[in-house]
Amino acid sequence: MEQCVASVNDIPVTSSRFEVIKSMEGFVKEHLSELLVPVEESWQPSDFLPDITQEDWHTQLAEFRSRASVLPDDLLVVLVGDMVTEEALPTYQSWINRLQGVKDPTGASDTPWAQWGRGWTAEENRHGDLLNKYLYLSGRVDMRAVETTVHHLINNGFDPQTGDDPYLGFIYTSFQERATKISHRNVGVLAKKSGEDMLHKICGLIAGDEARHEKAYKLFMSKVFELDPAQAVLSFAKMMKTKITMPAVLMYDGRDKNLFEKYSIVAQKTGVYTVKDYSDIIEDLVEHWRLETIQGLSDVAAKAQDYLCNLSERYAKLADRVSFSGKEKFSWIFDRDVAFGLNT
Repeated sequence: MEQCVASVNDIPVTSSRFEVIKSMEGFVKEHLSELLVPVEESWQPSDFLPDITQEDWHTQLAEFRSRASVLPDDLLVVLVGDMVTEEALPTYQSWINRLQGVKDPTGASDTPWAQWGRGWTAEENRHGDLLNKYLYLSGRVDMRAVETTVHHLINNGFDPQTGDDPYLGFIYTSFQERATKISHRNVGVLAKKSGEDMLHKICGLIAGDEARHEKAYKLFMSKVFELDPAQAVLSFAKMMKTKITMPAVLMYDGRDKNLFEKYSIVAQKTGVYTVKDYSDIIEDLVEHWRLETIQGLSDVAAKAQDYLCNLSERYAKLADRVSFSGKEKFSWIFDRDVAFGLNT
């Protein structure tokens, strides 16, 4: 099986993939209105923050800070990590605009793919804005350390190992949008348990956007599976063999070269995003794209299909063996320690 999977790693980006993506423009245009929310109907960051233009702004701010004071340090760490990830949006837009057939050739093109890319970026842009302002006004974190981390992350870049292949790109985003939805949703749940209902609402709204974006990319890829099933299966296998690289893997605060690894451990320890979630996302994509029902594949594609249909179980077994202990300091919270005490 491993030999078969390795063989899909050399799949070239062919002109046929470009043609398939171009042929989907009408399909994308048909669905844009359900996948993007009109600006006039969208929430904005200022809807959830103290209104500094009002005479009672100081009272609003005091109440805001009081609510944020209940958040424990481990939850603050994952909230900062999620915010830093969202703030690296310029890198993600640049990446999407490199995908064959999807790119925006002028920067203001009226093609359906370009409209989707800009609309997606505009909606995503609010996430980092809101979380950044929330953390700043909370007074709970070292914003210079956080801002330095954002600066480094954008400067360091992002390589999801998709090249300019739109099939790999849509598989990556289908996975990653779901992962981000899970992370924001779980931060919100933990915030509510701590007594911070406003952060719970904020994270719920952001998770709702991510769920709609997940729906979009899964829909795009469903169409690819319909039009080019063999190459879609091979691409899915290639992406999973490569493994999903998290967008913030190159985060750095100027001091800690293992910052992403430490943040990931805290996310696992708090249950915000775990190996089990990784396994569940694979299972969801396999089921959503109905991998088991695809017939008439070549031997290589059929073996890749078998690999994919059994992959979630392999990660589920790995999740059962996760364990770590100890504690680490985070510059984001003024070098306070966060304990790692998870054994599963």
